[in-house]
Amino acid sequence: PHPLTPSPIHFSPCRIVGDVVEALEVEAARLIDEVLHTTTASHPSPLPLGDELRAELHWIQHTLLPALTRTTDEIAHLLKGLDGGYVPSGPAGAPTRNRPDVLPTGRNFFSVDIRAIPTESAWDVGRRAAAVLIEQYTQDHGDYPQTLGLSVWGTSTMRTGGDDIAEALALLGVRPVWDGPSRRVVDFEVLPLSALGRPRVDVTLRISGFFRDAFPNLIDLFDQAVTAVADLAEPPDQNPLAARVKQESAHWQQQGLTADQAELRSRYRIFGSKPGAYGAGLQGLIEAQNWSTDADLARAYLNWSGYAYGRQAQGHAMPEAFEQRLRHLQVVLHNQDNREHDLLDSDDYYQFQGGMTVAARTLQGQQPATYFGDNAVIAKPKVRSLEAEIAKVYRSRVVNPKWIEGVMRHGYRGAFEMAATVDYLFAYDATARCVADHMYEGVARAYVLDPQVQAFVQTSNPWALRDMAERLLEANQRGLWAEAGEHMLDDLRQIANQAEGVLESLQ
Repeated sequence: PHPLTPSPIHFSPCRIVGDVVEALEVEAARLIDEVLHTTTASHPSPLPLGDELRAELHWIQHTLLPALTRTTDEIAHLLKGLDGGYVPSGPAGAPTRNRPDVLPTGRNFFSVDIRAIPTESAWDVGRRAAAVLIEQYTQDHGDYPQTLGLSVWGTSTMRTGGDDIAEALALLGVRPVWDGPSRRVVDFEVLPLSALGRPRVDVTLRISGFFRDAFPNLIDLFDQAVTAVADLAEPPDQNPLAARVKQESAHWQQQGLTADQAELRSRYRIFGSKPGAYGAGLQGLIEAQNWSTDADLARAYLNWSGYAYGRQAQGHAMPEAFEQRLRHLQVVLHNQDNREHDLLDSDDYYQFQGGMTVAARTLQGQQPATYFGDNAVIAKPKVRSLEAEIAKVYRSRVVNPKWIEGVMRHGYRGAFEMAATVDYLFAYDATARCVADHMYEGVARAYVLDPQVQAFVQTSNPWALRDMAERLLEANQRGLWAEAGEHMLDDLRQIANQAEGVLESLQ
């Protein structure tokens, strides 16, 4: 081991800011590498670096690194808890979101003060994210968005302090008000159009079951904000929510509702699964291949999600009101708050965002704009089209040889993760129409047709090999993978049949 020393950074070839950033990142990586391979005893003298950098490296070496290496606590504390022993507590959150205090993992994590959500830092992220989204939409479509659907999860709300709900409020043109000493949310302020500098956006929330259970105060807060915005006397093009409420209230009265009933129904903007239920209703259909058209997927999503929530609705079945919201939806948005996973790691992403997209497409007869928000860097939220996000994940993980090599070290579980990735890629395409043909071909070559990977999956998890081959064939049969080569399809059929034969021999 050798003392930590800064090496000279040569900026002469740096012609643009990106070159400078790259040079700094290389030097930072070198210093971190030295931290990983240097012991305290090897450099008793002060580090020949600036005070702030020296302190940061000291913290990494003596606090962060030991906490990261204690991942074995997860199994140890699980066994201790199952044995009736005490499991130490710790905060919840994401380490990559400037929350190193959540380390080491394996602790009995506690949640947040729900009365302080959205936090002031979450509001800052949310308003920035709203501005970035509006800018991206106007660049893509030449006009401001009027209506938007956003899925909000309880887990991400806990991690971030309420980024998603803050963004929804910002899009409405509403700002939380915090109490001075406690920093709890005690009210909200409707921003005037002159301060907002743009039209308001009519936002519909599809909340998860966990969010419904954990954050009833946020449901009430957003419902109150919707009511306040709907009551404003503003031009229809500047306040589409108020205009829509007025129009739909008249419509529901024509359908036989009283004025009060019609007004209430037209104001519903928070929907979810019925009380006690969770999810979005699509997983069973996708897994069992029990669907034929978009309408089948849309109906499942609508049936599962058409329950209204608010101060005067605690999970009332309101499928007609939810259909009205989706019928006029221009944007379907989903956000991710960290880089510890991606949208092809879980079925929840396609169920929520994909489900809303296929339902809106079925009701409207056209595809809404789909965006994916990246709030991992809180100082600079980003938004991409869903197609661009899928392409990024495809390149960086799905067909990345390093990732494939990594999961192959995990045997059965690794093969399962590969099959799950194929399932989620297919399901996102089935619902949101966001996967290019070359991605199916790339997955087929990397996961199924590659001799080494095929042998690994066949040995470790033959069910996964059969499922991947069959899922890729299903994508072709349903027209999602339209330009597949016949020779490749024949190979996939042969592999699926062989895998099925192996499974039958195991019974």
